Amino acid sequence: ALLAASGKRLRVWAHGGHPAARHLAQVLGLALFRELRQLRRSLADLELPEPVLPEGVTVRTFVPGADDAAWLAVNAAAFAHHPEQGSLTQRDLDDRKAEAWFDPEGFFLAERAGELVGFHWTKVHAEEQRGEVYVVGVLPGAQGGGLGKALTTIGLRHLAGRGLPTAMLYVDADNKAAVSVYERLGFTTFETDLMYRSES
Repeated sequence: ALLAASGKRLRVWAHGGHPAARHLAQVLGLALFRELRQLRRSLADLELPEPVLPEGVTVRTFVPGADDAAWLAVNAAAFAHHPEQGSLTQRDLDDRKAEAWFDPEGFFLAERAGELVGFHWTKVHAEEQRGEVYVVGVLPGAQGGGLGKALTTIGLRHLAGRGLPTAMLYVDADNKAAVSVYERLGFTTFETDLMYRSES
């Protein structure tokens, strides 16, 4: 019915990527389009080396209102290739700031010479008692110098300091650089979600 209603232009998530979902996609002629991995690691007895920031970079926490525009610009540049994250607007940011889980103390900004060059926004799932590496972004010109790893480490230490036993994150499987950073920080794949599409 959805294929008919959409004129055979359909995208659908298979959470968990189970064999039955793969089979159904094949039967319907849907092609695998995106693989999203959920990674997890324990925060109990977290032992990570001191974060090493690139020369001239300092880290502070997000100031709602004052940092909105700069963060939106860096987020758009860092995720220009990403189908959802890179297109966030002020309204999207405002919606997230209005959520009960929003905590600027867990939203870390990296600056060089007063300019924002990267960030790590953490999230706490209170009911599940789980921390999340919600999003880590680094300006294209500042990538490759270890800033992403340092920011991730700072956020993980923050989550561990909140007494949370586990951290999780979502990452696209084709983002090899990010997957490599997270795996070196002790994350392993917990679940894989697959997006199929009918468009050619």
